[in-house]
This record gives sequence, C-alpha cells and structure tokens, in this order.
Amino acid sequence: MKRAVVVFSGGQDSTTCLIQALHQYDEVHCLTFDYGQRHRAEIDTARVLSQSLGARAHKVLDVTLLNELAVSSLTRDSIPVPAYDPDASGLPSTFVPGRNILFLTLASVYAYQVEAEAVITGVCETDFSGYPDCRDEFVKALNHAVELGMARPVRFETPLMWLNKAETWALADYWQQLALVRSETLTCYNGIKGDGCGDCAACHLRANGLRDYQSDSTAVMQEMQRKTGLC
Repeated sequence: MKRAVVVFSGGQDSTTCLIQALHQYDEVHCLTFDYGQRHRAEIDTARVLSQSLGARAHKVLDVTLLNELAVSSLTRDSIPVPAYDPDASGLPSTFVPGRNILFLTLASVYAYQVEAEAVITGVCETDFSGYPDCRDEFVKALNHAVELGMARPVRFETPLMWLNKAETWALADYWQQLALVRSETLTCYNGIKGDGCGDCAACHLRANGLRDYQSDSTAVMQEMQRKTGLC
C-alpha cells in the first residue's frame, strides 16, 4: 500500500497537493501544525477540507513553541501584515524562521509512524515570496539529513516546486477541483477564506495567477502538464 503524509495548511497550495496525492496514493494522511498563528481559521479550514476530500486521517500537531521563538507578522498580532508591494526586497515580515525546517522534520517522524513513503509539501521556488525555506536546494538538503537521522528512506515531494501560480491553478483544474480550491481554501494573510482580502501579498499572487490562467488556460495547462509529466 502506497502511503503519503501531506503537510496541510488548508491553503491553495497544500490543498492542490492533497487533491493530487489522493489520486496517486492509496492512503493519505494530513498533518496540520498549530504554531499559534494569528489566523486560527486556517486550522478549521484544513480540518474541514481533509475530511471532505477523503484523507485517511488528519492530525493537528501542537508546535506553539515555534511562536515563542519565531517573530513574524504571522505569529505576532503586534506586527501588521504588509500590503502588497511589488518593489519590496529582503525577507518579508510574514517569514516565520525555521517553520519548514520544523514542519518537514516532524512530518517525517509522523511518516515513520504511519509507514508512509513520502512527505508532500506545497513549497514553490518559482513563486516563493522570498522565503529561503521554500527553495529546492533546502528541501533536498533536509531530506538527505532526515534520512540519515532516521536510517529509513522517506521521499520529500514538492509537486509545485517549478510551477508558477497560474500553473498551480491549472493543476487544480486538471483534477477538476478548481472551484473548490478557489472558494474553500484559506491563503490570505489576513485570514479571509476564498478570494481573501485582495490587499496582501498572498492574495495578489493568488489572484494574478488565476487571472493569468483564465486568460490563456489551454497554453497554461499544457505547460503545467509538460512540467509535471501529467497527460
């Protein structure tokens, strides 16, 4: 039996990864992390989506210790979420240092327990918003370290790594779940489900990708299929 663990936030990217995993694995487990994030609604969103889509299990793991260490606008109400700024440079205030290091490591331990062969995460280098822990180089390095540390093979899968946001929308559409991803996921930095606030960087990235996909869906779909090998 092929099993996978999906690092699942209930956002556009992780939900698209979950949808695909459910087609490619016999058993899929979702793992959501409660790190004291300011948008508690994402945990409830993840819980509802994992159940409605048919995941084998959904576990919410308490890692609120991260909130004590990582200062970010996603962990501190006192730090405002910045509006979209196309000219911004450097690490954004929404970067949570160490988040993906912790999440992927703990997901690997969980995969060990449920005998899953893969840990799936929706990180993406093409549209990575300046987050260093979304890079392919980082994921591969951590995967190697985890395998050494557990003396057991586990494969980190990053289905969205080389897709832009338009192609991520195409992937959801390929699996006939674009409407669900658009209306039921929570990507917005201000905690608004669906199309979100329309003002933060996450909403702009998501909306621009959808616009680009809708403007030339055939070409974008073909490029997504070329990159992913889906046909």
